[in-house]
Amino acid sequence: MRVSARPILDSQMPDQSPRASAALGIPGSSLPGPYPVGEYAAALQRRLRDFARVQLIGEVVNLRISRARAYFELRDGGGAIPCAAWLGDWEQMRRRAGEIADGMQVVIQGGCDYYSGSASSSPSFSFSVSDLRIAGEGDLLARIERLRKALDAEGLLEIQKRLHLPALPRTIGVVCAESGKARDDVRAGLARHGWAGRIVWAFAPVQDRYAAPAITRALQDLAACGEVEVAIVARGGGSLADLLCFCDETLCRTVALLAIPVIASVGHHTDRTLLDDVAAASCSTPTHAAEVAVPVDCAEARALLAEQTRRLRADAGRAVLSRARLLASLCRAPREHLLRQRHCLHQQLREIRAAGRRRIAMEARLSSRRAAAVGGKAEGAAREARRKRTVELARLALALDAHDPQRTLKRGYALVQSRTGETIGSAAAARQAREVLLRFADDSVEADVRTDL
Repeated sequence: MRVSARPILDSQMPDQSPRASAALGIPGSSLPGPYPVGEYAAALQRRLRDFARVQLIGEVVNLRISRARAYFELRDGGGAIPCAAWLGDWEQMRRRAGEIADGMQVVIQGGCDYYSGSASSSPSFSFSVSDLRIAGEGDLLARIERLRKALDAEGLLEIQKRLHLPALPRTIGVVCAESGKARDDVRAGLARHGWAGRIVWAFAPVQDRYAAPAITRALQDLAACGEVEVAIVARGGGSLADLLCFCDETLCRTVALLAIPVIASVGHHTDRTLLDDVAAASCSTPTHAAEVAVPVDCAEARALLAEQTRRLRADAGRAVLSRARLLASLCRAPREHLLRQRHCLHQQLREIRAAGRRRIAMEARLSSRRAAAVGGKAEGAAREARRKRTVELARLALALDAHDPQRTLKRGYALVQSRTGETIGSAAAARQAREVLLRFADDSVEADVRTDL
């Protein structure tokens, strides 16, 4: 609503000298004044309080209680208005309506109010609430809860939890506002742990309708960079409305499917966004997120490593000294030990030689007896073999004599052969040969075969 200054001043501002106004005002301006700021602020306060008192319905957002008043915003899809109630009135409303929390839909009644401020405090406008009734659960929290259940049913709340957070990453990606305090908090947390790695900054808005797509793109770019081992999404505190971009469904699904672990650090201890549920780890502050990303205190680790190295060197020196002393003590007795072993070996050698000589003599006697027995057996076997061979030769001689052709010839038979010495066994072969040789026992006779008979 546009309010003109002239009716406010005409009806509620004190009269001021026109000559004084012309002397203090902007030359050439037709507007009245100038008026003191306090007087104008008081007039504005009176005019706003004169507005009609009405009832409003919307969702409670960013509820906070101070020592004197309760503050919250009443929102719907078309806009928002800051509201305030005195703490005593707020307690009475709570007793009548019940517990009130962010996201609840309520009906309030009251009217416009304005605090004019002072030289050291800021002015503020609010809707002064005189009564309140709970209308039902707010659409905002209900939508967030439905989306949380849907992501849980798909298993997307556990994927990032199964990723391994490196104990000492070399490169960390950070998504934050370029001018926000979260950037300095992340640096301070990493410096506190003495980490000296590389930070890849991905600046993006963290509070408006463009924030969720920008954060999604920034995380995708960090994941595509092969050197980044873990990513941090950092933002300071804020109202529920300020953190709505971190409940975006596309952002949550993208984070769940990233190959690198994501650490969420948005809001404070009491704030809980869907990104906190999906991410590998959820932290209350950017400093805490930096400490989770680098859980090892590098300065302490270096000091511990130096101390362990010193101890190892000292232990090694003591071990060398102990070994040297042991070797020195062992070197005193090697001669006696060697003499004892040599005497023992000499004794064993004498025993082995004596046993060898006794065994050789015994084996020699046994071999002599065996040789005599074998010689007797061999001689008997040779005599028997000669006798058997003589009998066998006589028998074979008789067999050969029985088959000797000469003996057959002596009995009056003749052997017919060709001139070439081949035996002729038939008359046809004799006729064909014509000239034959008749062999008798005492001589051979040449003969011609007549074929005309």
